Amino acid sequence: QVPLVESGGGSVQAGGSLRLSCAASGYTYNSYSMAWFRQAPGKEREGVAAINSRSSAIYADSVKGRFTISKDNAKNTLYLQMNSLTPEDTAMYYCAAGAVFVLYSAYKYWGQGTQVTVSS
Repeated sequence: QVPLVESGGGSVQAGGSLRLSCAASGYTYNSYSMAWFRQAPGKEREGVAAINSRSSAIYADSVKGRFTISKDNAKNTLYLQMNSLTPEDTAMYYCAAGAVFVLYSAYKYWGQGTQVTVSS
């Protein structure tokens, strides 16, 4: 069973919005930090946003003010609200969970990813 499953990706015009979801698939992640990463072709995977068990959040400079990370502990679901999207946001987006609270790839559990494509 895959512990994390992303959904909500798709194609959108520049300036539009998308909301990504990540379900824990029956696992409890209330005590974990969770994060969103993304990877575009020819580019390394980068951290986008992270949220800890106390709901403190951190963001990459490139998305600060445009993206919001949140979670619903009762549903074991993580969200990423993405506004004012640009073509530079085009990437495969992955959710992750673990004991760390960073924007580096140090998380224990990973989802399969959901594609986000932003057209100009």
